[in-house]
Amino acid sequence: MNRSATNGSRAGNSNLARGAAIPLYHQIYLTLRDEITRGDRPFGSSVPTEMELADNYNVSRITARRALDELAMGGFVERRRRLGTHVIFRRPSKPIEANIDQAVESLIAFGQNTAVKVIEVTTEPASAATAQKLGIAEGEPAIRAVRLRSGKSGPLGLIVSHMRSGLGVSVTPERLTALPILSLLRDAGVRIGGAVQTIEAMVADPDLAEKLQSEPRAAILHVERLVEDDKGRTVLVTNAYYRADRYRITLDMHEQGQFSPTYG
Repeated sequence: MNRSATNGSRAGNSNLARGAAIPLYHQIYLTLRDEITRGDRPFGSSVPTEMELADNYNVSRITARRALDELAMGGFVERRRRLGTHVIFRRPSKPIEANIDQAVESLIAFGQNTAVKVIEVTTEPASAATAQKLGIAEGEPAIRAVRLRSGKSGPLGLIVSHMRSGLGVSVTPERLTALPILSLLRDAGVRIGGAVQTIEAMVADPDLAEKLQSEPRAAILHVERLVEDDKGRTVLVTNAYYRADRYRITLDMHEQGQFSPTYG
C-alpha cells in the first residue's frame, strides 16, 4: 500500500498509472493538488523542486515542470525564481454546526454495520502534518491504524487514523475488528467534546484504487475528521477515502437533525 497517499502526511512517491490515458504530468498535478486542498501542504509551505519531483516520480524534468506550471495556473502555488515554489491556496473554513452526540452515535452505528479488515496497527513518530493536527510535537509517538471497510457491494473505503498516545486506549487488530475506534475511546473513558469534519473530492492513486477495487484516478470522497475530548485536545485524526459510487453523506438540516453516513 502507498502509505504517503493515505496517511495524512506529505506524499513523495513514484507510483503513477503509466499505462493510463491521463498524462503523467497531470497525474502528478492531481496528487499535489489533493495534498494541498486537504491541508497536508498548508499555506506557505514549500513544494518539491522540478528535480525532486522528477526523482520521486521517475519522470523527466519537463514532465515535472508541467505539473508545477499547472498547479500555478490553478492558483494553488506560486513559483518564483531562486525562491522556489510555495503553496498559496487557503482552505475555506465556514463549518456547519451539528450535534456531536448524534454524530458520534451515527458514526459508531455505521462502523458496526460495515465489515472491517484491519491492515495495520503501529505506534510511530508523528509526521509534521499529523503532529500539527493532533497538537503534539513532531516525532512524538502516535498510534496509527489502517482499516478497509466493505459493504455488500465490496470495498467501501480505506480508513487511516492517528491517535494520541498516553490516552490509555487499547488499540489492537482484534479490538478494531470488533469495535469502531470511537468505541475504543469511549471504553477507555475518553469523553468526546467535539469534532471538525471536512469532506472533499479527490482522485484515487493506483495503490488506493487497488485497495478499493476501483479504476486509477476514479473519484474518491476524502473525509477528514478531527475529534476532540472534553478538554479541547485533539485526540484522534481520521482520514477516510471512500469510493464515490458507494458512499454518500446525508445531513438533516432541521433543528434536531443529524449526520447520517450511508453506503450502497
